[in-house]
Formats: sequence, structure tokens, C-alpha cells
Amino acid sequence: MTPRTVAELGASLRRGETSPAELAAASRGALESLAPLHPVLRYTDELTERQAARAARTLAEAPETAGPLCGIPFAYKDVLCVEGVETTAGSRILQGYVPPYTGTAVGRLLDAGAVPVAVTNCDEFAMGSSNENSAFGPVGNPWDPSRVPGGSSGGSAAVVAAGAVPFSLGTDTGGSIRQPASFCGVAGFKPTYGRVSRYGLIAFASSLDQIGPFARSVDDVARVFTAMAGHDPRDSTSSPTEVEPVDEQLERGVAGLRLGVPHEYMTEGLEPGVRTAVESALALLEKLGATLEEVSLPSTPAALSTYYIIAPAECSANLARMDGVRFGFHVDRPSLTDSYLETRGQGFGPEVKRRVMLGTYALSSGYYDAYYRKAQKVRTLIAEEFDRAFEKVDALVCPTSPIVAFPKGERSDPLSMYLCDVLTLPVNLAGLPGISVPCGLSEGLPVGLQVIGPRFQDARVLRVAHAYQGATAWHEAPPPPAPGAGSPTS
Repeated sequence: MTPRTVAELGASLRRGETSPAELAAASRGALESLAPLHPVLRYTDELTERQAARAARTLAEAPETAGPLCGIPFAYKDVLCVEGVETTAGSRILQGYVPPYTGTAVGRLLDAGAVPVAVTNCDEFAMGSSNENSAFGPVGNPWDPSRVPGGSSGGSAAVVAAGAVPFSLGTDTGGSIRQPASFCGVAGFKPTYGRVSRYGLIAFASSLDQIGPFARSVDDVARVFTAMAGHDPRDSTSSPTEVEPVDEQLERGVAGLRLGVPHEYMTEGLEPGVRTAVESALALLEKLGATLEEVSLPSTPAALSTYYIIAPAECSANLARMDGVRFGFHVDRPSLTDSYLETRGQGFGPEVKRRVMLGTYALSSGYYDAYYRKAQKVRTLIAEEFDRAFEKVDALVCPTSPIVAFPKGERSDPLSMYLCDVLTLPVNLAGLPGISVPCGLSEGLPVGLQVIGPRFQDARVLRVAHAYQGATAWHEAPPPPAPGAGSPTS
């Protein structure tokens, strides 16, 4: 069997059994075989070649300096700027935009020797829960191509689930890493807000966005997170708080930990199969030595409406720069105003327009206090409730999503789509770290277990998830094979 984890691939590289270029080529072939699912928007061939050669030199000339990611192929979401590679945020309005710089998160992976292979499909400007809002077409779920992979980072989750790359990068504004991870049966980690630099990320909602990794195993997630994390002076929201070493905690297990189960996350709305899988996971954690305790987060019912005031308000401000004048799609009209209106009218898709209008309304004169200011006050209440819960427990465990992956086109009503993130978006409002790991199947589709920790206790979150994975094999279960699919990592 060909190795598939970062550790196994790294060992194979160091033994000389393969090379970075060969691994990259194998990943490229595997990604091409996934074309019917449409998870890839473009390939990074020139950068791939340069990075593979760089990694090969390091492995040959200074192997003692080669970190665990040296020579390892990966893919990244189409909202992360990389010098010389077209970046569109899944939107027509940015077609043809080629960044003149590389963002910090990807840049640190390049410095670590990782080899980018492809740019993954996503909901336009990361606005969506199903990856059906991309201007370039929807993504299919490797477990069932007729179903969604989750959003907005659906392409990044799908390529890892299918085994085409050992890890990928996504972004999480209200659950856009954790929910696709749950739907696709992989691990997906949203770090503490400010833990990974947002420099080079095309912003959706600046106080909520965070970059994080997908992988099959928590072990691999931890390696990628460690390479990216840390203060960045180019991001004013990047935290100077020292990054706690993950490897010192990862193997400690959960014995003696107090794990809280939020009452509001385990009530109505959970599909029966999701409830059964999560309850089994909770029982296993208890068997492993953790103590379970029910906690309450009473403002949870207000989190959805709070999020859908704050996030669109920030998106309205951030997307004001998308005018077609300096970069991207442009419609030429006799007047500047008409050019703006036509460019944005044709360049933005329906969901982006909806959120821009919602946000502009919430920020408008006469409504700012009634909506946006009040939402910020509720956001503070939500954060304080999490803080009080963490005075009693070390981490929270709960479902990632109340449902499994649904058929494409089933949730055409915006509210029903927004409800998909009801268990993930409170974490973003509070700026907390959270991870989703596979914990079972319901009707043949993956179910995710979510672990949430206090701010800057990212290592603790990874510790709990790693302990659970060490006692289960759900993360090793591959989706049904697609006809003609190949993979270098499975």
C-alpha cells in the first residue's frame, strides 16, 4: 500500500523511495481523476515544479533541516493569495487577478518545503454551506457525488477525503472548515482567531475569518497547524501570544479531562443517525477516562441571527473594493457609476449580493443601533457564556453539524441553508478553536464530532481529537471508490 499520511510520506522521501516531484505528479494525476466532482479550479504547475526541486535539494543536501512537511504535496482554497497564481475567491469578479505577493499561511508552508499542487473550488467569497455558490460550478461529495461536500471549503475537504492530497487548506468564518470536514469524513481544524495570520486571505468577515487545515488524521492537522501558527506583524489581528507546543500535549490522552456537552447542541434538530453517532463517541471518550458534564450556552438560539448581521456587515465593507477598476472583471460603461453597477451586478453571484445587501442595510443610518450594535452585544454574551463554561470544563464536545451531507439543490431556501451552520458559527463569534473529526456513519454518510476549546488552547483541542481518533478507525474509512480514480496517498 502506498503511504498516505504526512509522516509515512515523509519517511518514504527520506528513504529515497520516492521524490517530491513524483509525489506531486501522483497527486496531480489523482486530482485530475476527480474532475467529475469539480473540486479543483486550477493547477499550480510552475510553482509545483519550483517547490518540488527546492524540497529535493533540502532532502539531498541538508536532510537534518528538513521538517515533516518537506516534499509533501497539498492543495489550498481559492481565497488564499499566492504570488503568480490566479486567485478568484470562486467569483467571476476576480477572474484574471494574479496576486503580486504570497499570504503568510501559505508562505510558511512553502518555507517548510511543502509542495502546492492545486487551487480548490469554494463558495464565492467563502459565502455558503454547500459549495453550490461557486461561480465556476458546484463540487460533489466523494462519498456520494449527488450530494454536497459542505461549504465554503468544500473543494479542500473533498480532495483530502478522496485521498488525492494528504492535506489541504481552507478557511472558516462560520463553520466553513468544520462542516465540510464533517460532511466528507475528514479532520478539519479552525484555530483560535488570531493564531494563524490572515495576511493574504481575501476577506469575507474580518473579525471571524480564520485559516486552517484539512487532513485524514489529527496528527497531520497538528503538523500543518504548527508550521502556519504564530504572530505576523503584517496582520494587525494576529496575536502575539506564544504558540503552545502541540506535540507536548498530543499524546496525553483524555484521562482526567472534564468534557462539557452543551445542552443546546444536543436537543431538537439533530438527525437520529447523527445523534446516535455522537452519543457513541461521547461514551467512548468517557471510557477513555474523561468526565462528561452537561453545560448550558443559553444564548445559542440567538447566535444564528447575530452571525447573519455581523458577517454580512463586514462582507459589505470588505467587498466594496471589488469595483473592477484596478483588477478583475470589468464592464465598461460611459459613466463611472454605471461601470461600477454593471461590474458588480454581473460579477457577483446571488448569495454574495444577498449578503452585501443585508450587511449594507444593517450598517445604514437609522438601523445601525437596532441591528449591528445589538448584534455585537449579543456576540459578547455568547463569548462570555463560553468563558463561564470553560471555568467548569476543559473542552466541549458536541456534533459538528445537525445533519449529514444533503443532495445538491435540496436547500434552495437561504434560511434552511444558513441553519446548517447552527452548531459551528458560535465558535467563530467567540474566536475559539474547534475541530471536527469523523465519528461514525448515518445512512452511509460521515458524521462529525466537534471539539471546542478555550481561546489559545488549540493544543488541548487537538489532544482530545487525537485521543478519540486513537481509539477509533472512522478517519481511516475511505469513501466508495470512483471509477478510474487513483491516489498517491491511499
